[in-house]
Amino acid sequence: MNKDQTILSLKDASLRHASLKKTSLKILSPKAHINTLGPFSIDIKSNERIAILGPSGAGKSTLLQIMSGLHEHDGGIEFLSKPIKQMSVQELSYKRAFLAQHHETAFNLSSELIISLGRVARDHDPELVTIIKESAKAAQAEHLLERSYQTLSGGEKARVHLARVFAQLWDQQNGLLLIDEPMTALDPGLQIELLSSILTYCQDRSHALVAILHDIQQAIEHFERLILIKNGKIIADLPSHPAPHRELECLYSMRLEKLTRPGRKDLLIPSDPGCSQAI
Repeated sequence: MNKDQTILSLKDASLRHASLKKTSLKILSPKAHINTLGPFSIDIKSNERIAILGPSGAGKSTLLQIMSGLHEHDGGIEFLSKPIKQMSVQELSYKRAFLAQHHETAFNLSSELIISLGRVARDHDPELVTIIKESAKAAQAEHLLERSYQTLSGGEKARVHLARVFAQLWDQQNGLLLIDEPMTALDPGLQIELLSSILTYCQDRSHALVAILHDIQQAIEHFERLILIKNGKIIADLPSHPAPHRELECLYSMRLEKLTRPGRKDLLIPSDPGCSQAI
């Protein structure tokens, strides 16, 4: 596949009313109506690194749900040049992995078994044991394989599920990895290490990566494209360098001080609150 080939295309796509209610997604305010979320139009190319930024309740998780193809939707969505509605869940699972923000399980399974669920769509999987171990190692969860899931901390559970999506696309090329707030419940040092693992994992396989983040600087430093969402709409879709200083100020209604660093990407530091400039 050509590096510049589009692997996912959204054309005026939005979750249907029933699907949106089932996902229990947050609405921006009690007065907001679900139809204010989207529609969204985006093209994603192979090997792209895209960060989705926006205030809480802006519609970030809704957009990722639409991209996943797991829910009924209106508008057009094509994945690998094929309408996503025509693809089975099994077919999708070979090339698209989705890590949701919340990942609890009703059963007290071992971490190893949970990671193996990333491979469940495969009828014949001779490398399963090796892939589970390598995926766990990449997610720094190798020492958790024999642990019961219910005994893990929040950060440990996050690493196990990261290993699960690693396993899902481990032996694939030119796929799509969708991650909702992957750094939640992790200490700063582990955040840096796991983000590096995610980026390396995708780069080695030419997977496109779309991640919801709350850390502006992580998005600027490690992602090449930023999608900014506010009030259920995409208000900007632009490169991360040079850092979109004014757009980010207005997105979060706060002032940011911009520091230019020779040979490195710009640094944005929160300053005085308030932003009256509209995008």
